[in-house]
Amino acid sequence: MIKAVVFDWAGTVVDHGSLAPMGAFVRAFGQFGVTITVADARGPMGSAKRDHIKTVGALPHVAKAWREAQGSDFDDAAIDAIFAVFEPMNVASVEAHSALIPGAKQTLDWLAARDIRIGATTGYTRPIMAVLAPLAAAQGFSPEVTVCAGDFAAGRPAPLQMWHVMSAMGIWPAHAVVKLDDTPVGIAEGRAAGTWAVGLTLSGNMAGLTEAELAALTPAETAALRKTAAVPLLAAGAHLVIDSIAGLPSAIALLEARIANGERPGPYG
Repeated sequence: MIKAVVFDWAGTVVDHGSLAPMGAFVRAFGQFGVTITVADARGPMGSAKRDHIKTVGALPHVAKAWREAQGSDFDDAAIDAIFAVFEPMNVASVEAHSALIPGAKQTLDWLAARDIRIGATTGYTRPIMAVLAPLAAAQGFSPEVTVCAGDFAAGRPAPLQMWHVMSAMGIWPAHAVVKLDDTPVGIAEGRAAGTWAVGLTLSGNMAGLTEAELAALTPAETAALRKTAAVPLLAAGAHLVIDSIAGLPSAIALLEARIANGERPGPYG
């Protein structure tokens, strides 16, 4: 009953902890004399990168630091300047953070065996994906269609990227599609498109930990982190939350049972 899964990239299929963009954001703002934290950078994760920079720059303490460092308000010119520095930094960092998340290959093989097709949307731009996509393909992740930030007038949480993927693949109805994402804005994208939405609590942006850091947690710490990470994903409309892509087959089984009972994703927000 599920015909396709539309994946996010960083923190969902590759780059455990969604680490590649974090250092780039911090360094990019730092080049203009503005200090931001990783927490500042993580807040809008999943958005198109220009939108992401705009949101971070609108944080009161960041806007104040920008005025103090640059002598002007944080405006469109500031966004352009930071983006011009950020994008090459992110391009340079994705190679070091391109490994598939544990369980990804097994899940992709499971989908292929069931003839469930795969597409992707991302907050990354085309220049970033030009580096990352071949690295992922060499490991077995090669979506039929990937839509990038900047391909359409509106990025996440708008449904345009999702609709394009579904149209290009010829997949319908929307309740036959699952969106898998590690960010609230990515979950909202799926809900806006009318698809099922499954959130990831531990492998991506919500936890922000490497595989080794996550493995070093006690069971109680992991459970607490999982619970905390689930809250914004569920608030964004996730139908289910799982730890990582490794849990997708079980999630699809649950969703197919709901479909068999006549349930549909329904409107949200």
